[in-house]
Amino acid sequence: MPDKLMTIMSPVLALVVWTLVILVWLYVRRIPAMRKAGIDPAKIKGSESYASLPPMTPKAVWVADNYNHLHEQPVIFYALCIYSHLVGQNDGINVGLAWVYVAIRVVHSFIQITTNYVPLRFAVFNIGSLMLVIIAVRNVLWMFGI
Repeated sequence: MPDKLMTIMSPVLALVVWTLVILVWLYVRRIPAMRKAGIDPAKIKGSESYASLPPMTPKAVWVADNYNHLHEQPVIFYALCIYSHLVGQNDGINVGLAWVYVAIRVVHSFIQITTNYVPLRFAVFNIGSLMLVIIAVRNVLWMFGI
């Protein structure tokens, strides 16, 4: 079992699963908030902006924002991990960095969904970004035999 956690694709699976957990959390928060705000999904037109809808509780919006964020920067993470796997650059360091990135995204989610304290969220986001930069630089150096 531990050997399976030491492949670069295991953190990919973990972040996919976490994104699906946030999707469930989104439904749990958003549907009751929409009902409470009197929003009828059948009457929403695709071109309507959120500004034209009745307001929902911030926590219902925060979880939706986090779900969207899990489809933004993590795309780079997925690409780096797939590249690392395909070219064989999935050593313990890259795997460890990938797991740190996943942990950082989980922490980022909890911050955004519970308090949404932006200075802390921004700091955590930057740590995650640094993990991606390090993985990318390591892959480039490996590609050139450095």
